[in-house]
Amino acid sequence: MPISLRPPSRRSAVAPFLAMDVLSAANALEAAGRRILHMEVGEPGAPTPRAIREAAIASLQGGRIAYTEALGWRPLRERIARHYGERHGIEVDPARVAVTTGSSGGFNLTFLAAFDAGDRVAIAAPGYPAYANILRALDLEVVELRTRAEDRHAITPELVEAAHSEKPLAGLIVASPANPTGTMMTPNALATLIAATEELGIRFISDEIYHGLVYDGVAATALATSQEAFVINSFSKYYCMTGWRIGWMVVPETMVRAVERLGQNLYISAPDLSQKAALAAFETTDELERIKDGYAANRRLLLDRLPAIGFDEFFPVDGAFYVYASVRRFTNDSGEFARRMLNEAGVAATPGMDFDPTGGDAYIRFSFAGSTKDIDEASRRLADWLR
Repeated sequence: MPISLRPPSRRSAVAPFLAMDVLSAANALEAAGRRILHMEVGEPGAPTPRAIREAAIASLQGGRIAYTEALGWRPLRERIARHYGERHGIEVDPARVAVTTGSSGGFNLTFLAAFDAGDRVAIAAPGYPAYANILRALDLEVVELRTRAEDRHAITPELVEAAHSEKPLAGLIVASPANPTGTMMTPNALATLIAATEELGIRFISDEIYHGLVYDGVAATALATSQEAFVINSFSKYYCMTGWRIGWMVVPETMVRAVERLGQNLYISAPDLSQKAALAAFETTDELERIKDGYAANRRLLLDRLPAIGFDEFFPVDGAFYVYASVRRFTNDSGEFARRMLNEAGVAATPGMDFDPTGGDAYIRFSFAGSTKDIDEASRRLADWLR
């Protein structure tokens, strides 16, 4: 008789990432010959800038792609630290910079370094699903803070204080601009929130991966308020380097060695080739700003057309490249709505349950990171489909 082996672990029983499930279904339709317009995944449609690719080619031709230090290649860490002076006027010690395997690696390192199993960590609802799924896989308790329209869907000190009074929180994760909404906190609101959480002894984690992609307002870094916050960023979004799997974090001084030890053991180092390429990313601003101009045009197009189609309620679209729109006029099941939209209209988008298991049935996320031509065609298809 075959040996009876243990089933998958309890910690692996996390929810699927629905955006990726929609992508798989869309790819299957494309393989069958359909033309599908992709608005489901938060991925730049533009290629990685030429100078970045050329830096990678030069590194490959050098013949040696090796381990780096666990915290990352020193020239890249130094350049990232300099970036904060250039962009925000803030001095950052390169010793506090850790290069990671995308922002995802940064979240894993942060959660492991900052929290113990059973700790409670608060996130926004709606919010990025991987926060909750990684936290649960690490045996951490997720506390969802439901944002309100009157607060521009930003987490407030009052929401944090109320959750903390029920049972102490160990951490709070905030993204600004946010995924799935694109909504951003004002610098003053962010600073006030950070001060309130730290007064309560709550570790603040700032997800800043959509910095650079701002259309209305100012994206402030948490480092302007606190040196005790974990700041996580990535080359994926603004720099168009999703598949390179390269990001960074700025770590509180007292936590650097903990992050370094974890990195040494979990993945040794981020990919050397991607690190060498990423160094060139900071010198491609002109090309990146032209790409951003395309997103801005896509945003204007959708904000003009979606209300006329029937998507007349959505969160403020301050940054990133998403519109999080209500589908209440059409359905109470955004999952089925997204499935039909893909199969009948050939437009792929992500149902809101990915970002909000409680209220997401009423919403859908459209990504406008593709070409303006595709966004234009997608909006016309949606209008015809819903006519």
